[in-house]
Amino acid sequence: MAVTGAPQGRVARLIRRLGRRAGGMLPASLQADQVVLYPSGERFFDALFAALQQAQRLICLEYYIIRADRTGGRLAALLADAVQRGVQVFLIYDAVGCLETPEAYFSSLRRQGVQCLAFNPLSLRKGLHWFDRRDHRKLTLIDGQLAFLGGLNIGDEYAGLLEQQRSFHDVGFSLRGAAVTPLVELFAETWLQEKGSRPLLPALDPPPPPAAGAVDVSLVSGSPQHLRSSIRATFRVAMASATEELLIVNPYFIPGPRIMRSLLRAARRQVRVRLLLPARSDVPLVRLVSRSTYESLLKAGIEIFELERQLLHAKLMLIDGERTVLGSANLDQRSFHRNYEINAVIRSREFGSQVRALIEQDLAGSRAVSLDDHVRRGLLQRLLEWLFRPLCWFL
Repeated sequence: MAVTGAPQGRVARLIRRLGRRAGGMLPASLQADQVVLYPSGERFFDALFAALQQAQRLICLEYYIIRADRTGGRLAALLADAVQRGVQVFLIYDAVGCLETPEAYFSSLRRQGVQCLAFNPLSLRKGLHWFDRRDHRKLTLIDGQLAFLGGLNIGDEYAGLLEQQRSFHDVGFSLRGAAVTPLVELFAETWLQEKGSRPLLPALDPPPPPAAGAVDVSLVSGSPQHLRSSIRATFRVAMASATEELLIVNPYFIPGPRIMRSLLRAARRQVRVRLLLPARSDVPLVRLVSRSTYESLLKAGIEIFELERQLLHAKLMLIDGERTVLGSANLDQRSFHRNYEINAVIRSREFGSQVRALIEQDLAGSRAVSLDDHVRRGLLQRLLEWLFRPLCWFL
């Protein structure tokens, strides 16, 4: 469902200023003529693949994981078809994220005319400190007019093609209009940084001027090159701006002391804070360390729920029902300091109402964590949490 938004206010200006200071705010007229929420992988990929079929001049893709499964095969076929009709196609994939993807998959794309670039392939020349820096973004840009973003990688587990217990519960969204222009430039900068030369993108028609009622959007990029974490700063500003309600959905919740302080301060201001976190995780160590934070949060009155029916992968934050933060970044130190990430702050009560309905539905089907139950967890569980908590920086 497409939405329109309200003019930006004090919080938007603060986010922009903080982002510029951290080096992560993308400069542009950030107005979207249309913003669409996709509450499931099925709906996201239906829309994405339909849009790829309509591309006329340019497709840019940047993904952490691309599987050589049914979903990845469908993507490859659509990209090859696009090249055949004269569309220029550029693809950045993370070398570690795609470690299990056969090189033949990308070789086949290259033979069919797709320009593929592996981000930060394993190399001893760069030193071990560089190995941990990954491209965690998920974005597709079409003709400089339409962008698909969110938390979904390319794979059957994200597209809802596996049984429920093995599928990821995730969300995506699309932007149309002038807000897409800086994303094209960000893609070109990443290509330049990795390859040493800019991609030869075709000349694109500029997006039309924002229509009346366009949605106000701030785009926040995260990178290890930034002196301060713009991703974390945006999360903290969002939390600090809450006056009534703060809804947070995140799969890898290792917040660190600054985010913890922001959450506890919001609770002290009588903001109702609810967290939706995973009951199961594809990285069990992350879940173990995450649960070591529960006691402080629960004692402060923060409500915690755990999603059990699927593997949670969505990254959402809704502030007072009108400001939504969503994208690729998790609430962990890796996303703050070592990954390349992209988030959006969307100011629209209409869009927020869709996000709220989705979160409320998930909360209703999740298990509430009580302080009494958490305090009574076994001694072994407490010991493991204590032992592994110092690893939070590396997770």
